[in-house]
Amino acid sequence: MSRIFQSVIGMLVACMLVTSACATKPSNKWRLEFSGGSHSAGEIVVELKPIGGNPMIVHIPVPADKSENAVAKHVVKVLRAKLPEEAYHVERDDGEDVLIKKRHGAANFDLQVLFNSVKHVRVRVDRE
Repeated sequence: MSRIFQSVIGMLVACMLVTSACATKPSNKWRLEFSGGSHSAGEIVVELKPIGGNPMIVHIPVPADKSENAVAKHVVKVLRAKLPEEAYHVERDDGEDVLIKKRHGAANFDLQVLFNSVKHVRVRVDRE
């Protein structure tokens, strides 16, 4: 194995470990930032992992021809319907952002987007 190949492999492993460590820091509040309108119907799948609890996977069908604000509004509606109200508060912020907050007494949680098939809609996940 060449030295260059070994260096590249080493850097890739290091990047994966850093990414993995960052993705597993639970928080009490997360922000989903939407950009771009939906040029196709599709689905966004998010996973919430509360500390000490079971992961929750939420499938969000998204209709075509919606602005980024309309997509965020739709995501809020679906998350409110599917997440336990006693554990989570979901709201829209700045029109195109969705905030998911734990309620008092609920566990901090990790959040990630597992899948997004909606053309031209990008979702950025930020820990608050």
